[in-house]
Amino acid sequence: MDSARWTRAGIGLAAGAVLGIGLYAIGQAWPMAAAVGFIAAHMVYAVVTRSQTGEWGPLRVSAGLVAFAAATYVGIVAFGNFGDPNAVDPNTYANTKAANSWALILTVAMVIGVVVTYGLELIQTGRLASLSGQFGTRTYLLMAVGIGVNVILGQAVASALKIPIYLDSIGTILVGVLCGPIAGAITGGLGNILWSYVIPPPFQYQPAAAFAITAVAIGVIAGLLGRAGFLRPRPNRSTGELLAGGAVAVALVGGLAWAASQAYTKIFETEISLFPDPANVDAIFVVLGWLALGLVVLAVLGLFALLLVRRDLTAAYVVVAGVLTGIVAALISAPIAAGVFGGVTASGTDFLVAAFRQAGLDVEAATTGQGLISDPIDKVTTFFTVYLILAALATRFKARFPQGEMVIEEASA
Repeated sequence: MDSARWTRAGIGLAAGAVLGIGLYAIGQAWPMAAAVGFIAAHMVYAVVTRSQTGEWGPLRVSAGLVAFAAATYVGIVAFGNFGDPNAVDPNTYANTKAANSWALILTVAMVIGVVVTYGLELIQTGRLASLSGQFGTRTYLLMAVGIGVNVILGQAVASALKIPIYLDSIGTILVGVLCGPIAGAITGGLGNILWSYVIPPPFQYQPAAAFAITAVAIGVIAGLLGRAGFLRPRPNRSTGELLAGGAVAVALVGGLAWAASQAYTKIFETEISLFPDPANVDAIFVVLGWLALGLVVLAVLGLFALLLVRRDLTAAYVVVAGVLTGIVAALISAPIAAGVFGGVTASGTDFLVAAFRQAGLDVEAATTGQGLISDPIDKVTTFFTVYLILAALATRFKARFPQGEMVIEEASA
């Protein structure tokens, strides 16, 4: 992203932040204030971009966001079914009617937003150039593989482990980085819907569809970060660059570790095992659970090995990408977890919500606190896992994907 685009983005973010904070200050609920602020930020960015460059693309996206927000609001008011306290699933503790209603409303709203965005592009240009470049046989195959990876590892963590991560977006981020934000968004959103309603037990996870919007956001962010070259190898950097990058990585990882330790040791007072219990969990999930836990350990050790052994500055980029994506995911998913599921989603993060509730927080604050701890840890682990996958792939193979050139190390001058 060039400096002029960064400037326009900064102007948009500032305007959106002022509006969002203002709405919150006058009593608007923070999820609504944040959503309005985000849409306003993008609209300001789009208008400034149009005035400076003549580019219509961001304005079309803004129109799609407005259509999505309007469709969501109308769906909630006219068709939402969130008020039956007796419709609680005994296995997931979710309000089944509310979860299904929310998933349907968001799915329809997302489709409307997409139709508006790309319908405007088709009307204006007579073609869909922004889409055609992201899709092909390789993209479709990778999307299918990505959905499978999401479901298998995600269900293993939800079923077997009591650690504050999910590992259900490795496929989404891999597709987003290699193929683009739209392909990543479809992988995340469609995967969550299939996970809830199509994939059979024991891999079915009913709450997943309600969080499809979170998965879509993760895919979009991964695509944009991939396009910006965040996962491009940067080995053999100077000591000064490594010290600066290492300081950022240590500060962020250390902050996450400290926050997680506080939740474990100072808030939650009941002893809990992080490991799968073979007596209560299917054997396949015991194996997959240990694999997932191994990925977490590998991520922590590997990040610092990249910095110290390969002198690869991308380790710091991975941490920044993970924390940024995790914060956004937490802010989107926390209101859903609180409003639809009462903070209990039958996953390994439920104990953190219980911990915060025991500390005196209400369910909204508890799910937000849980998300701001769990999601950044999870996304740092996930981005690093994706970086390892990319490092293992042949350069020629990566280059064949729409954004493959952006994950290949630049040739030395």
